[in-house]
Amino acid sequence: MTAPSTQPNFAEPVVDISGLCTVFGKGDAAFTVHQDLQLSVQRGEILALVGGSGTGKTVLLRQMLGLALPTRGRVTVLGQPASEMGREGAASRVGMLFQHGALFSAFNVLDNVAFALREQGTLPPDVVRDAALVKLQMVGLKPEHASRMPADLSGGMIKRVALARALIMDPPLLLLDEPTAGLDPSASDDFVDLLRELHAALGLTVVMVTHDLDTLFALSTRVAVLADKKVVVTGAPREVTRYPHPFIEHFFLGERGQRAMAPVPTAVTAKES
Repeated sequence: MTAPSTQPNFAEPVVDISGLCTVFGKGDAAFTVHQDLQLSVQRGEILALVGGSGTGKTVLLRQMLGLALPTRGRVTVLGQPASEMGREGAASRVGMLFQHGALFSAFNVLDNVAFALREQGTLPPDVVRDAALVKLQMVGLKPEHASRMPADLSGGMIKRVALARALIMDPPLLLLDEPTAGLDPSASDDFVDLLRELHAALGLTVVMVTHDLDTLFALSTRVAVLADKKVVVTGAPREVTRYPHPFIEHFFLGERGQRAMAPVPTAVTAKES
């Protein structure tokens, strides 16, 4: 466990953030969200970002995607500045699953998934369609779902369509903003299982923001805690819970946290009479 990392890492990180400062507003109205924030994300891991309201978790995801620029500091993704991804085609390097799906309401499922590949304009329409159908199958949807409109989908199906769209360009990095928010427990468990399977099958590196402790402990290999305008600690989930900080004690060690960390009871088999 580090606070944050002090050990050298010789593997090239997928995401490297150094000296990050994010300030909103100017003059007396200026509000600093990040101050000298340091963070790296290693290839193949699932890193969970947690922190209280206003700590800039989603802002950090948007900076990794190149949709927002820091006031100062450096954000690199796959060795290149995140700020340049808009010019180079971010979708081929980073997939983003937004909290509420953010599907295009005027497009059907197939057109939502195919959007980035179609906009690239390098493949024939039938190849784009086939690629979108493959991605729908990967997330557990059937060909007959392709013609449905977003308004006709359940919350769980919207998440799956949005995930298929995030994966359409086969990006090595996947960003998830509250991936299980709004789902009932059963749908949440199913979606977590899907994410775990895709992570293993595709060799993805994943960064997710989540408030859901069940999702965090089920998926993440490492946790980074945002507090005091920086990353105060990174480490394996259960290691982080032992770091002395008020937010960690409130977030992980309350009743909700204890329930999420409780060992799963083993099934009891009835003895034969």
